[in-house]
Amino acid sequence: MIELEGIKKSFSMAEGQMTILHGIDLNVSAGEMVAIMGPSGSGKSTLMNILGCLDAPSTGHYLLDGVDVTKLSKKQLAKARGQKIGFVFQSFNLIPRTSAIRNVELPLVYNGVRNRRAKARAALERVGLGTRLGHVPSELSGGQKQRVAIARALINDPAIILADEPTGALDTKSTTEIMELFTELNAAGATIVIITHEDEVAEYCTRRVWLRDGLIRSDDPVLNRRTKLDKVSA
Repeated sequence: MIELEGIKKSFSMAEGQMTILHGIDLNVSAGEMVAIMGPSGSGKSTLMNILGCLDAPSTGHYLLDGVDVTKLSKKQLAKARGQKIGFVFQSFNLIPRTSAIRNVELPLVYNGVRNRRAKARAALERVGLGTRLGHVPSELSGGQKQRVAIARALINDPAIILADEPTGALDTKSTTEIMELFTELNAAGATIVIITHEDEVAEYCTRRVWLRDGLIRSDDPVLNRRTKLDKVSA
């Protein structure tokens, strides 16, 4: 699903070139749920922007669902981003005075899709918000807002869900609920990459990738992965 080969990223600064990523090789197969972790300044945000087709690497190749996005034009890149990636952010990025169902419909509006209301309703029901369709964000809890954001990310059936610190603004209970939802989506076949600094979030994933100084320092399976079923049986 994701193939990164020799990904480097440099920026021009007043004092010269600053290299953030020094050569990233990473594969994520369909159906995996991967946590990308690392300290501040490790390159997580830069890597997230490249994975999300929001920025291009300086060198290297990035194959997303079999397409080398490093060779696409800006217009083609925007189309690939809209069709193949569902984004979930820490700040939710919901329109404040717009209902949950209208917030979820927005990607379909941009893509000119018909039957938007039925698709948005189904997405919200999938994340357990079938009774909150008409509520605006101010009438929802933090966890419910994140569920709306996840429903919006799912609406175009993306090849991958990219979540950037999705629990960073949530309390412990809401964090557990959101990670259990991600686990359920992953069990149903969704491919998910989560950028996080929280060990308890990574424990729900199948792999943990650790970045430091722009390089992958470790890439290991998560042993004793936490799931909702584990919690209930404990």
